[in-house]
Amino acid sequence: MSLYPSLEDMKVDQLGRAQAEAFSSYSNPPPYNPGTYNAGAVSVDVGNAYPSLGNYMGLELSELVIKENMPEYLQHQQISIYQQNGFPVGNTTMIAPISSQSVGLQRAQVTNGIRELTLCKDKDNKVGLRVKEINKGVFVSLVVDKSPAALAGLRFGDQILQINGVNVAGFSMDKVHELLKKSPVNGIKVVVRDRPFERNLTLHKDSTGGLGFQFKNGKIVTIIKDSSAARNGVLIEHQLLEVDGQNVVGLKDKQIKEIIAKAGNTVTITVVPSFMYDHMVKKMAGSLIKDLMDHSIPTL
Repeated sequence: MSLYPSLEDMKVDQLGRAQAEAFSSYSNPPPYNPGTYNAGAVSVDVGNAYPSLGNYMGLELSELVIKENMPEYLQHQQISIYQQNGFPVGNTTMIAPISSQSVGLQRAQVTNGIRELTLCKDKDNKVGLRVKEINKGVFVSLVVDKSPAALAGLRFGDQILQINGVNVAGFSMDKVHELLKKSPVNGIKVVVRDRPFERNLTLHKDSTGGLGFQFKNGKIVTIIKDSSAARNGVLIEHQLLEVDGQNVVGLKDKQIKEIIAKAGNTVTITVVPSFMYDHMVKKMAGSLIKDLMDHSIPTL
């Protein structure tokens, strides 16, 4: 059982077929039913932390680049997790028991699936969105607070696939912005893949209220031995993007620590490799991220 879906069929020359298959087959996971019991041991590849990147919407990352910047992608280790109702239980020394009742996990859900959103423009004729092209892939790098993009549910790291039926693979940032500018005021159809390079980790606070890692400018720099972070796969050289689903990009470390402190004993963090994050915010003014980024708490 793989933690992440295979993306081999998402090559640029197969985009139309892949989208058709995704729209017809993708659905939300079934609700948790505490009245049923279906336990069993499964083998999980925890080393393959991210989807296959080769030819993924034109995003070409060679094995050498991955080895130098995201070495965890090349590591493979098998562990066994005992499951009940599809959630790991009974082995808390290895991984946090995750429950569908975790509000933070629900808010931070990363599906990697394809979805279609409908946007409009505000009084200034803007959607409140900024993108960044990375080797022919188009990614959301800024969602303005209280903007139509924020209200529609776009998040940092979403990959834009289509705008009003136009495939945007290979488009520059300016070309995407121009396409949005020329779009009508209402009914802008945007197809996105949900945060393909991000993942969630659910951690438990220790007796001091810590999660077992330290960060600087939002970047994880230290993992404490035998902590919840160490047991559950937190890695250095990763950027904190969300805490219990709340975007923390652009916030000061002190503000992020306050959000973690106010959270419950179980906290879900959303991270992305720093290598990818740095590309997405490259050349973007820090004040732009700090002053405009949507930091609202998602509603369920």
